[in-house]
Amino acid sequence: MIAERLCLVDVGLDGIDEAIAATFFVGDEVVLVDPGPSTCLERLRERARAVGVDLAEVRHLCLTHVHLDHAGAAGHLAREIPELRVHVHEDGAPHLAAPERLVASTRRTFGEAHDRLWGEVRPVPAHQIVPWRRGARGPLRWLRAIFTPGHIDHHLSYVDEHTGTLAAGDALGILLHPEAPVHPATPPPGVDVGAWLETLDRIRGVGPERAVWTHFGLHGDPVGRAEEFHRTLRALHTRVKAAEARGVAEADAQAFDAETRDQLRPWRGDDVEGYFDVFSAATDYAGMLRFVRKNPTWTGS
Repeated sequence: MIAERLCLVDVGLDGIDEAIAATFFVGDEVVLVDPGPSTCLERLRERARAVGVDLAEVRHLCLTHVHLDHAGAAGHLAREIPELRVHVHEDGAPHLAAPERLVASTRRTFGEAHDRLWGEVRPVPAHQIVPWRRGARGPLRWLRAIFTPGHIDHHLSYVDEHTGTLAAGDALGILLHPEAPVHPATPPPGVDVGAWLETLDRIRGVGPERAVWTHFGLHGDPVGRAEEFHRTLRALHTRVKAAEARGVAEADAQAFDAETRDQLRPWRGDDVEGYFDVFSAATDYAGMLRFVRKNPTWTGS
Protein backbone atom coordinates (compact mmCIF):
# COMPACT_ATOMS: atom_id res chain seq x y z
CA MET A 1 0.00 0.00 0.00
CA ILE A 2 1.28 3.48 -0.89
CA ALA A 3 -0.04 6.44 1.08
CA GLU A 4 -3.12 4.28 1.78
CA ARG A 5 -4.27 4.91 -1.79
CA LEU A 6 -3.09 1.76 -3.55
CA CYS A 7 -4.12 -1.78 -2.62
CA LEU A 8 -2.84 -4.73 -4.61
CA VAL A 9 -4.85 -7.94 -4.29
CA ASP A 10 -3.71 -11.41 -5.36
CA VAL A 11 -6.79 -13.06 -6.86
CA GLY A 12 -4.88 -16.25 -7.64
CA LEU A 13 -5.86 -18.58 -10.45
CA ASP A 14 -6.42 -22.33 -10.45
CA GLY A 15 -4.60 -22.68 -7.13
CA ILE A 16 -1.61 -20.59 -8.25
CA ASP A 17 -0.58 -17.73 -5.99
CA GLU A 18 0.72 -14.48 -7.48
CA ALA A 19 -0.63 -15.20 -10.94
CA ILE A 20 -3.14 -12.34 -11.32
CA ALA A 21 -3.17 -9.00 -9.50
CA ALA A 22 -6.17 -6.72 -9.15
CA THR A 23 -5.51 -3.10 -8.22
CA PHE A 24 -7.61 -0.77 -6.08
CA PHE A 25 -7.04 2.98 -6.11
CA VAL A 26 -8.82 4.62 -3.20
CA GLY A 27 -9.31 8.31 -3.91
CA ASP A 28 -12.45 10.43 -3.85
CA GLU A 29 -14.06 7.26 -5.26
CA VAL A 30 -12.96 3.62 -5.16
CA VAL A 31 -11.52 2.38 -8.45
CA LEU A 32 -10.72 -1.22 -9.37
CA VAL A 33 -8.39 -1.97 -12.28
CA ASP A 34 -8.69 -5.44 -13.86
CA PRO A 35 -10.72 -7.67 -11.53
CA GLY A 36 -9.51 -10.95 -13.05
CA PRO A 37 -11.74 -13.85 -14.14
CA SER A 38 -15.08 -14.78 -12.62
CA THR A 39 -13.53 -17.94 -11.11
CA CYS A 40 -11.49 -15.67 -8.83
CA LEU A 41 -14.32 -13.32 -7.84
CA GLU A 42 -14.84 -14.69 -4.34
CA ARG A 43 -11.13 -14.58 -3.59
CA LEU A 44 -11.06 -11.01 -4.91
CA ARG A 45 -13.92 -10.17 -2.56
CA GLU A 46 -12.23 -11.78 0.45
CA ARG A 47 -8.79 -10.30 -0.23
CA ALA A 48 -10.28 -6.85 -0.82
CA ARG A 49 -12.11 -7.05 2.50
CA ALA A 50 -8.83 -7.99 4.19
CA VAL A 51 -7.27 -4.68 3.06
CA GLY A 52 -10.35 -2.67 4.01
CA VAL A 53 -12.13 -2.44 0.66
CA ASP A 54 -15.73 -3.55 0.17
CA LEU A 55 -16.43 -4.43 -3.47
CA ALA A 56 -19.86 -2.86 -3.10
CA GLU A 57 -18.10 0.51 -2.68
CA VAL A 58 -16.34 0.32 -6.06
CA ARG A 59 -17.77 2.88 -8.45
CA HIS A 60 -15.33 2.63 -11.37
CA LEU A 61 -14.00 -0.54 -12.96
CA CYS A 62 -11.14 0.31 -15.32
CA LEU A 63 -10.11 -2.41 -17.75
CA THR A 64 -6.75 -2.49 -19.47
CA HIS A 65 -8.29 -4.83 -22.07
CA VAL A 66 -10.96 -7.49 -22.39
CA HIS A 67 -8.93 -10.72 -22.12
CA LEU A 68 -10.64 -12.94 -19.56
CA ASP A 69 -7.69 -13.12 -17.16
CA HIS A 70 -8.10 -9.35 -16.78
CA ALA A 71 -11.79 -8.62 -17.37
CA GLY A 72 -13.71 -11.88 -17.06
CA ALA A 73 -15.49 -10.85 -13.84
CA ALA A 74 -16.62 -7.46 -15.21
CA GLY A 75 -20.15 -8.56 -16.06
CA HIS A 76 -20.66 -10.15 -12.66
CA LEU A 77 -19.53 -6.99 -10.87
CA ALA A 78 -21.70 -4.78 -13.07
CA ARG A 79 -24.77 -6.83 -12.15
CA GLU A 80 -23.86 -6.73 -8.44
CA ILE A 81 -23.17 -2.98 -8.38
CA PRO A 82 -25.76 -1.01 -10.38
CA GLU A 83 -23.81 2.24 -9.83
CA LEU A 84 -20.64 0.74 -11.35
CA ARG A 85 -19.20 2.34 -14.47
CA VAL A 86 -16.96 0.10 -16.57
CA HIS A 87 -14.25 1.99 -18.45
CA VAL A 88 -12.64 0.36 -21.49
CA HIS A 89 -11.20 1.36 -24.85
CA GLU A 90 -14.00 1.95 -27.34
CA ASP A 91 -12.80 -1.01 -29.46
CA GLY A 92 -13.10 -3.33 -26.47
CA ALA A 93 -16.58 -2.13 -25.47
CA PRO A 94 -18.53 -4.36 -27.90
CA HIS A 95 -16.86 -7.45 -26.41
CA LEU A 96 -18.13 -6.48 -22.95
CA ALA A 97 -21.69 -5.95 -24.12
CA ALA A 98 -21.74 -9.16 -26.18
CA PRO A 99 -18.87 -11.45 -25.08
CA GLU A 100 -19.80 -14.51 -27.16
CA ARG A 101 -17.06 -14.08 -29.79
CA LEU A 102 -14.45 -13.37 -27.13
CA VAL A 103 -15.44 -16.48 -25.20
CA ALA A 104 -15.39 -18.61 -28.36
CA SER A 105 -11.88 -17.37 -29.19
CA THR A 106 -10.64 -18.05 -25.67
CA ARG A 107 -12.23 -21.49 -25.70
CA ARG A 108 -10.32 -22.38 -28.89
CA THR A 109 -7.06 -21.52 -27.10
CA PHE A 110 -7.74 -23.21 -23.76
CA GLY A 111 -10.00 -26.08 -24.80
CA GLU A 112 -11.35 -28.19 -21.95
CA ALA A 113 -9.56 -26.03 -19.37
CA HIS A 114 -11.55 -22.95 -20.36
CA ASP A 115 -14.42 -23.25 -17.89
CA ARG A 116 -12.16 -24.28 -15.01
CA LEU A 117 -9.88 -21.30 -15.56
CA TRP A 118 -12.25 -18.53 -16.62
CA GLY A 119 -15.74 -19.57 -15.60
CA GLU A 120 -18.93 -17.88 -16.74
CA VAL A 121 -18.60 -14.61 -18.65
CA ARG A 122 -21.62 -12.34 -18.32
CA PRO A 123 -22.31 -9.30 -20.51
CA VAL A 124 -21.93 -5.84 -19.06
CA PRO A 125 -25.14 -3.83 -19.47
CA ALA A 126 -24.56 -1.24 -22.18
CA HIS A 127 -25.59 1.70 -19.99
CA GLN A 128 -22.77 0.85 -17.54
CA ILE A 129 -20.02 0.86 -20.19
CA VAL A 130 -17.99 4.04 -20.61
CA PRO A 131 -15.94 3.83 -23.83
CA TRP A 132 -12.56 5.56 -23.82
CA ARG A 133 -11.58 7.33 -27.02
CA ARG A 134 -8.21 8.60 -28.21
CA GLY A 135 -7.56 12.07 -26.90
CA ALA A 136 -9.70 11.65 -23.78
CA ARG A 137 -7.93 12.36 -20.51
CA GLY A 138 -10.15 10.37 -18.12
CA PRO A 139 -11.48 8.21 -16.73
CA LEU A 140 -11.16 10.37 -13.57
CA ARG A 141 -9.58 13.68 -12.67
CA TRP A 142 -6.69 11.91 -10.92
CA LEU A 143 -6.60 8.69 -12.94
CA ARG A 144 -5.36 9.06 -16.50
CA ALA A 145 -5.66 6.47 -19.25
CA ILE A 146 -2.71 5.94 -21.59
CA PHE A 147 -3.11 4.18 -24.93
CA THR A 148 -0.71 1.22 -24.78
CA PRO A 149 -1.35 -1.16 -27.71
CA GLY A 150 0.89 -4.07 -28.62
CA HIS A 151 -0.38 -6.98 -26.56
CA ILE A 152 -3.73 -6.21 -28.17
CA ASP A 153 -4.75 -3.19 -30.21
CA HIS A 154 -7.13 -1.72 -27.62
CA HIS A 155 -4.89 -2.01 -24.55
CA LEU A 156 -4.91 0.83 -22.02
CA SER A 157 -2.83 1.51 -18.92
CA TYR A 158 -3.76 3.87 -16.09
CA VAL A 159 -1.65 6.39 -14.15
CA ASP A 160 -2.59 7.50 -10.65
CA GLU A 161 -1.43 11.12 -10.69
CA HIS A 162 -1.15 11.22 -6.88
CA THR A 163 1.34 8.37 -6.49
CA GLY A 164 2.93 8.13 -9.94
CA THR A 165 1.79 4.51 -10.16
CA LEU A 166 1.07 2.89 -13.52
CA ALA A 167 -1.46 0.05 -13.66
CA ALA A 168 0.21 -1.52 -16.67
CA GLY A 169 -1.91 -4.58 -17.42
CA ASP A 170 0.24 -6.49 -19.92
CA ALA A 171 1.90 -3.43 -21.46
CA LEU A 172 5.20 -4.13 -19.66
CA GLY A 173 5.04 -7.89 -20.17
CA ILE A 174 5.18 -10.38 -17.30
CA LEU A 175 7.32 -9.84 -14.21
CA LEU A 176 6.96 -12.65 -11.67
CA HIS A 177 9.56 -11.46 -9.16
CA PRO A 178 11.34 -8.14 -8.54
CA GLU A 179 14.67 -9.66 -9.59
CA ALA A 180 13.40 -11.82 -12.45
CA PRO A 181 13.71 -10.91 -16.12
CA VAL A 182 10.67 -9.62 -17.98
CA HIS A 183 8.86 -12.26 -20.02
CA PRO A 184 6.96 -11.31 -23.20
CA ALA A 185 3.17 -11.63 -23.01
CA THR A 186 2.66 -12.22 -26.74
CA PRO A 187 -0.20 -14.71 -27.25
CA PRO A 188 -2.13 -14.71 -30.53
CA PRO A 189 -3.95 -13.22 -32.24
CA GLY A 190 -3.49 -9.51 -31.47
CA VAL A 191 0.26 -8.94 -31.05
CA ASP A 192 1.71 -5.93 -32.87
CA VAL A 193 5.41 -5.53 -32.12
CA GLY A 194 5.75 -2.17 -33.83
CA ALA A 195 2.88 -0.69 -31.82
CA TRP A 196 4.31 -2.25 -28.67
CA LEU A 197 7.71 -0.64 -29.11
CA GLU A 198 5.96 2.72 -29.50
CA THR A 199 3.99 1.95 -26.32
CA LEU A 200 7.22 1.35 -24.40
CA ASP A 201 8.55 4.69 -25.63
CA ARG A 202 5.29 6.28 -24.46
CA ILE A 203 5.62 4.73 -21.00
CA ARG A 204 9.20 5.97 -20.72
CA GLY A 205 7.93 9.44 -21.64
CA VAL A 206 5.31 9.33 -18.89
CA GLY A 207 8.00 8.30 -16.41
CA PRO A 208 5.95 6.49 -13.73
CA GLU A 209 7.67 5.90 -10.39
CA ARG A 210 6.32 2.36 -9.99
CA ALA A 211 4.00 0.01 -11.82
CA VAL A 212 1.60 -2.83 -11.19
CA TRP A 213 2.07 -5.81 -13.45
CA THR A 214 -1.12 -7.88 -13.62
CA HIS A 215 1.25 -10.88 -13.84
CA PHE A 216 2.49 -10.11 -11.15
CA GLY A 217 3.01 -7.44 -8.55
CA LEU A 218 3.99 -3.90 -7.67
CA HIS A 219 7.56 -3.16 -8.77
CA GLY A 220 9.84 -0.17 -9.09
CA ASP A 221 11.81 1.17 -12.06
CA PRO A 222 9.13 0.75 -14.75
CA VAL A 223 11.18 2.95 -17.09
CA GLY A 224 14.15 0.61 -16.79
CA ARG A 225 11.85 -2.37 -17.22
CA ALA A 226 10.35 -0.77 -20.34
CA GLU A 227 13.85 -0.53 -21.79
CA GLU A 228 14.52 -4.16 -20.88
CA PHE A 229 11.23 -5.28 -22.40
CA HIS A 230 12.03 -3.37 -25.59
CA ARG A 231 15.13 -5.57 -25.95
CA THR A 232 13.19 -8.70 -24.99
CA LEU A 233 10.54 -8.17 -27.67
CA ARG A 234 13.14 -7.52 -30.34
CA ALA A 235 15.12 -10.61 -29.31
CA LEU A 236 12.04 -12.83 -29.50
CA HIS A 237 11.10 -11.39 -32.88
CA THR A 238 14.61 -12.08 -34.19
CA ARG A 239 14.55 -15.63 -32.81
CA VAL A 240 11.13 -16.49 -34.20
CA LYS A 241 11.86 -14.99 -37.61
CA ALA A 242 15.10 -17.00 -37.88
CA ALA A 243 13.37 -20.23 -36.79
CA GLU A 244 10.56 -19.66 -39.30
CA ALA A 245 13.11 -19.14 -42.09
CA ARG A 246 14.77 -22.46 -41.16
CA GLY A 247 11.45 -24.28 -40.91
CA VAL A 248 11.93 -25.19 -37.24
CA ALA A 249 9.47 -22.83 -35.54
CA GLU A 250 7.29 -25.58 -34.05
CA ALA A 251 10.23 -27.27 -32.33
CA ASP A 252 11.70 -23.94 -31.28
CA ALA A 253 8.39 -22.97 -29.62
CA GLN A 254 8.67 -25.99 -27.33
CA ALA A 255 12.31 -25.18 -26.64
CA PHE A 256 11.36 -21.60 -25.78
CA ASP A 257 8.73 -22.85 -23.34
CA ALA A 258 11.23 -25.13 -21.59
CA GLU A 259 13.88 -22.40 -21.48
CA THR A 260 11.40 -19.92 -20.00
CA ARG A 261 10.47 -22.30 -17.18
CA ASP A 262 14.13 -22.97 -16.41
CA GLN A 263 14.96 -19.26 -16.53
CA LEU A 264 12.23 -18.29 -14.06
CA ARG A 265 12.39 -21.32 -11.77
CA PRO A 266 14.97 -19.69 -9.44
CA TRP A 267 12.35 -17.07 -8.55
CA ARG A 268 9.17 -19.17 -8.64
CA GLY A 269 10.34 -22.67 -7.72
CA ASP A 270 8.09 -25.53 -8.80
CA ASP A 271 5.21 -23.06 -9.01
CA VAL A 272 6.64 -21.98 -12.35
CA GLU A 273 5.19 -25.15 -13.87
CA GLY A 274 1.65 -24.30 -12.81
CA TYR A 275 1.95 -20.74 -14.05
CA PHE A 276 3.28 -21.66 -17.50
CA ASP A 277 0.92 -24.59 -17.83
CA VAL A 278 -1.81 -21.92 -17.92
CA PHE A 279 0.06 -19.04 -19.59
CA SER A 280 2.22 -21.12 -21.88
CA ALA A 281 5.41 -19.58 -23.22
CA ALA A 282 4.85 -21.72 -26.33
CA THR A 283 1.63 -19.76 -26.83
CA ASP A 284 3.59 -16.52 -26.49
CA TYR A 285 5.94 -17.86 -29.18
CA ALA A 286 2.90 -18.64 -31.36
CA GLY A 287 1.70 -15.06 -31.07
CA MET A 288 5.06 -13.75 -32.22
CA LEU A 289 5.11 -16.31 -35.04
CA ARG A 290 1.74 -15.06 -36.22
CA PHE A 291 3.08 -11.50 -36.26
CA VAL A 292 6.16 -12.61 -38.23
CA ARG A 293 4.05 -14.38 -40.82
CA LYS A 294 1.71 -11.42 -41.21
CA ASN A 295 4.59 -8.93 -41.39
CA PRO A 296 7.46 -10.77 -43.12
CA THR A 297 9.37 -7.60 -44.04
CA TRP A 298 9.01 -5.82 -40.69
CA THR A 299 12.33 -4.85 -39.14
CA GLY A 300 11.26 -2.10 -36.78
CA SER A 301 13.76 0.34 -38.21
